[in-house]
Amino acid sequence: MSELHHECGIAAIYHLPGAEPSPLCPEQGPHEISRLLPRMLQDIQNRGQLAAGITTYSPDRANLLDTYKDVGTVAEVFRLSHRGKSEALMDEYAGRAGIGHVRYATCGKEDRNYAQPFERQHIHKHKWFSFCFNGQLANYAQLRAKLMHEGEHHLARDTDTEIIMHELGRELSSGQPGRDIAEVFAKVATQFDGAYSLAFLNARGELLLARDPLGLKPLCYALEGSLFAAASESVALLNLGFEPDSIRSLLPGHLIVVRPDGVKVKQFAKSNRTAHCFFEWIYFANVASTLDDRSVYLSRTRLGEELARLEVAENRVPLDRDTIVVPVPDTSKAAADSMAFELGIPSREGLIRNRYSGRTFIEGGRARLAKVTSKYTPLREVLEGKRVFLVEDSIVRSTTMKVLLDRIRKLGGAKEIHVRVACPPIVAPCFYGIDMSTIDELFAPRFLDNGDLTEESQQRMAAQLGCDSLRYLPVSAIARAIDLPEEQLCQACITGNYPTEHGQRLYDIALQNSGQVTQGSSRTYEQIVAGSADIS
Repeated sequence: MSELHHECGIAAIYHLPGAEPSPLCPEQGPHEISRLLPRMLQDIQNRGQLAAGITTYSPDRANLLDTYKDVGTVAEVFRLSHRGKSEALMDEYAGRAGIGHVRYATCGKEDRNYAQPFERQHIHKHKWFSFCFNGQLANYAQLRAKLMHEGEHHLARDTDTEIIMHELGRELSSGQPGRDIAEVFAKVATQFDGAYSLAFLNARGELLLARDPLGLKPLCYALEGSLFAAASESVALLNLGFEPDSIRSLLPGHLIVVRPDGVKVKQFAKSNRTAHCFFEWIYFANVASTLDDRSVYLSRTRLGEELARLEVAENRVPLDRDTIVVPVPDTSKAAADSMAFELGIPSREGLIRNRYSGRTFIEGGRARLAKVTSKYTPLREVLEGKRVFLVEDSIVRSTTMKVLLDRIRKLGGAKEIHVRVACPPIVAPCFYGIDMSTIDELFAPRFLDNGDLTEESQQRMAAQLGCDSLRYLPVSAIARAIDLPEEQLCQACITGNYPTEHGQRLYDIALQNSGQVTQGSSRTYEQIVAGSADIS
């Protein structure tokens, strides 16, 4: 699923003065705690490789808040391959607290101006803040139109991140200097329809973290002695040295406020349900992470068990000595290994991934096909003459899969290729932070029989892709694999049922636009901004 894009990840760190010293603090001392941020961002680099950045807080410098960000991977932005340059950066941006961000663009352009965090300077410390977020607001177009019509406002960027920044700024300006930042955020958040986990840091040295009321986006945190840290995924905290039992997922609709005097967790919004994005467990999250008390690795192994049960039930492909299972590296490996174990056949690495080519999704569609050919190398020694079960996380646009199948057959010499997808068909766009915003860009919908996945529709898909057979998992398998009830998951992209009002409204617009040639941007929400769809 290397053609599927995710938008970003966040991280935060804070040294609590006066608290019991933490053994996890760096040797440089509490005022340089921000040195840990690049390490944390590298651990969630899987969530975005387009840009990276940090904002740090230090009361001992003129710039109480200072932001550094650029386009590139974490290693590139923070010069990690050049010790002298990296150390100079860490010295310049040293602080006792900081927030960080890695980005892929689902909203806005691919340049430095869109890199996060976004900083808003002000003479008053409580109004001087920086923030970053992971997610997407489904009502971005409405919020933008409202803001532009309420006064002589100007937006420099086409992104919901800037909308959030201005709304926070307006609310901070409307109250007293001593107003609680939790109260400020709670009021602003009543306007948001969509998905987010957010980190906010002001010039008073106050840190706020929040998670959307449905829990669509993950956010984990931990506290040990004087060290508090939070990140989109638990792996970033685990690798800092926090004990697994001390790492928690922030509950949906809750926020954390960290000040020099301590840490407080409180609810800011109520919700009648949760809607955790199931793709976090299937693909986006690091396999070493645990999100909402559910292991990513174990969820993927159960997906493999589901694939094996499907294969046994159909009993169409011979499971003899010439049959092997091959994962598409790397996120399909756990499912493929589990499927092979259940079927009693070997799992082999018939595709070798070039670790230095980067994820193909960071190309933004400009060079995806060329990237695939350089990224995966078929091993003829493994594949030649074999009947191959090729296991993939999902098929979204199909461009990557077509190239892989061609290379496995021509260069690898495989006798047969049977694609098994550890996910149901993607039939609807995502408006919560995954870069698939229109129906026409999706592979599966045009093959389904009145919306149903049938044997005939899968045969037509297999013929189009160039494989001998294709099988998807049923929708019901996802909840079983993650070990959460279906009503606690967002499965909009595989069902067309969205957990928020504006998400469902955007889907209706996407259905209207399906099959039509639209002017300008291909993203549904951007068509609304451009005025090509009714937003009333």
